Amino acid sequence: MIFIDTGAFLARHVAEDRLHAQAVAGWDRLARERAPAFTSSLVLSETFTLLARRTGYAFAAERARSILDSGALTILRPSERQEREALVLFEKYADQGVSFADCASFALMRHHRIKHAFAFDRHFALAGFDLWPA
Repeated sequence: MIFIDTGAFLARHVAEDRLHAQAVAGWDRLARERAPAFTSSLVLSETFTLLARRTGYAFAAERARSILDSGALTILRPSERQEREALVLFEKYADQGVSFADCASFALMRHHRIKHAFAFDRHFALAGFDLWPA
Protein backbone atom coordinates (compact mmCIF):
# COMPACT_ATOMS: atom_id res chain seq x y z
CA MET A 1 0.00 0.00 0.00
CA ILE A 2 1.35 3.37 -1.03
CA PHE A 3 0.12 6.86 -0.23
CA ILE A 4 0.71 9.37 -3.03
CA ASP A 5 1.55 12.95 -2.06
CA THR A 6 1.25 16.17 -4.03
CA GLY A 7 4.90 16.21 -5.12
CA ALA A 8 4.54 12.89 -6.94
CA PHE A 9 1.50 14.14 -8.85
CA LEU A 10 3.06 17.50 -9.72
CA ALA A 11 6.42 16.13 -10.81
CA ARG A 12 4.65 13.57 -13.01
CA HIS A 13 2.62 16.18 -14.87
CA VAL A 14 5.09 19.07 -15.04
CA ALA A 15 7.90 18.18 -17.44
CA GLU A 16 10.01 21.11 -16.23
CA ASP A 17 9.93 19.87 -12.63
CA ARG A 18 13.40 18.84 -11.44
CA LEU A 19 11.94 15.55 -10.17
CA HIS A 20 9.94 14.77 -13.32
CA ALA A 21 12.04 11.80 -14.48
CA GLN A 22 12.09 10.31 -11.00
CA ALA A 23 8.32 10.75 -10.67
CA VAL A 24 7.58 9.18 -14.06
CA ALA A 25 9.78 6.20 -13.16
CA GLY A 26 7.93 5.86 -9.86
CA TRP A 27 4.52 5.98 -11.55
CA ASP A 28 5.67 3.38 -14.10
CA ARG A 29 6.86 1.12 -11.28
CA LEU A 30 3.61 1.62 -9.40
CA ALA A 31 1.67 0.53 -12.49
CA ARG A 32 3.87 -2.54 -12.98
CA GLU A 33 3.63 -3.61 -9.34
CA ARG A 34 -0.09 -2.90 -9.13
CA ALA A 35 0.30 -1.93 -5.49
CA PRO A 36 -2.83 -0.50 -3.89
CA ALA A 37 -2.50 3.29 -4.19
CA PHE A 38 -4.08 5.87 -1.92
CA THR A 39 -4.20 9.63 -1.72
CA SER A 40 -6.47 12.12 0.02
CA SER A 41 -8.99 14.72 -0.98
CA LEU A 42 -6.70 17.33 0.61
CA VAL A 43 -3.71 16.17 -1.43
CA LEU A 44 -5.80 16.33 -4.60
CA SER A 45 -7.03 19.82 -3.75
CA GLU A 46 -3.45 20.95 -3.23
CA THR A 47 -2.32 19.15 -6.40
CA PHE A 48 -5.01 20.57 -8.68
CA THR A 49 -4.45 24.11 -7.42
CA LEU A 50 -0.66 23.99 -7.80
CA LEU A 51 -0.93 22.26 -11.16
CA ALA A 52 -3.28 25.00 -12.39
CA ARG A 53 -0.85 27.69 -11.30
CA ARG A 54 2.11 25.99 -13.00
CA THR A 55 0.51 24.76 -16.20
CA GLY A 56 -2.86 26.46 -16.60
CA TYR A 57 -6.36 25.73 -15.42
CA ALA A 58 -7.49 23.81 -18.51
CA PHE A 59 -4.63 21.32 -18.22
CA ALA A 60 -5.14 21.01 -14.46
CA ALA A 61 -8.87 20.36 -14.90
CA GLU A 62 -8.13 17.72 -17.54
CA ARG A 63 -5.66 15.99 -15.22
CA ALA A 64 -8.07 16.31 -12.28
CA ARG A 65 -10.84 14.67 -14.28
CA SER A 66 -8.51 11.88 -15.37
CA ILE A 67 -7.31 11.24 -11.81
CA LEU A 68 -10.82 11.31 -10.33
CA ASP A 69 -12.20 9.02 -13.07
CA SER A 70 -9.31 6.56 -13.18
CA GLY A 71 -10.39 4.22 -10.41
CA ALA A 72 -6.71 3.42 -9.87
CA LEU A 73 -6.57 5.39 -6.62
CA THR A 74 -8.49 5.14 -3.42
CA ILE A 75 -9.21 8.70 -2.31
CA LEU A 76 -9.29 9.00 1.46
CA ARG A 77 -11.27 11.74 3.17
CA PRO A 78 -10.40 12.67 6.73
CA SER A 79 -13.04 12.35 9.40
CA GLU A 80 -13.42 15.04 12.03
CA ARG A 81 -11.38 12.86 14.40
CA GLN A 82 -8.57 12.58 11.84
CA GLU A 83 -8.67 16.34 11.24
CA ARG A 84 -8.26 16.85 15.00
CA GLU A 85 -5.35 14.41 15.00
CA ALA A 86 -3.87 16.36 12.08
CA LEU A 87 -4.15 19.54 14.11
CA VAL A 88 -2.18 17.94 16.96
CA LEU A 89 0.49 16.92 14.44
CA PHE A 90 0.40 20.39 12.87
CA GLU A 91 1.32 21.87 16.24
CA LYS A 92 3.89 19.13 16.93
CA TYR A 93 5.75 19.73 13.66
CA ALA A 94 5.32 23.53 13.59
CA ASP A 95 9.08 24.07 13.84
CA GLN A 96 9.52 21.97 10.67
CA GLY A 97 7.04 23.94 8.56
CA VAL A 98 4.84 20.91 7.85
CA SER A 99 1.60 21.74 6.04
CA PHE A 100 -1.81 20.87 7.44
CA ALA A 101 -2.44 18.74 4.34
CA ASP A 102 0.66 16.68 5.17
CA CYS A 103 -0.46 16.31 8.79
CA ALA A 104 -3.86 15.10 7.59
CA SER A 105 -2.02 12.65 5.32
CA PHE A 106 -0.07 11.35 8.32
CA ALA A 107 -3.29 10.85 10.29
CA LEU A 108 -4.93 9.04 7.38
CA MET A 109 -1.87 6.89 6.77
CA ARG A 110 -1.74 5.85 10.41
CA HIS A 111 -5.44 5.08 10.46
CA HIS A 112 -5.21 2.94 7.30
CA ARG A 113 -1.84 1.42 8.27
CA ILE A 114 -0.08 2.73 5.19
CA LYS A 115 3.69 2.80 5.73
CA HIS A 116 5.00 4.00 2.37
CA ALA A 117 4.62 7.43 0.81
CA PHE A 118 5.32 8.22 -2.83
CA ALA A 119 6.60 11.64 -1.89
CA PHE A 120 9.59 13.87 -2.32
CA ASP A 121 8.86 15.58 0.96
CA ARG A 122 11.16 14.84 3.90
CA HIS A 123 8.29 15.54 6.26
CA PHE A 124 6.89 12.06 5.62
CA ALA A 125 10.16 10.51 6.78
CA LEU A 126 10.19 12.86 9.77
CA ALA A 127 6.75 11.52 10.72
CA GLY A 128 8.02 7.93 10.54
CA PHE A 129 6.95 6.83 7.06
CA ASP A 130 9.13 5.24 4.39
CA LEU A 131 9.63 7.30 1.25
CA TRP A 132 8.92 5.35 -1.91
CA PRO A 133 10.61 4.65 -4.21
CA ALA A 134 13.63 4.41 -1.96
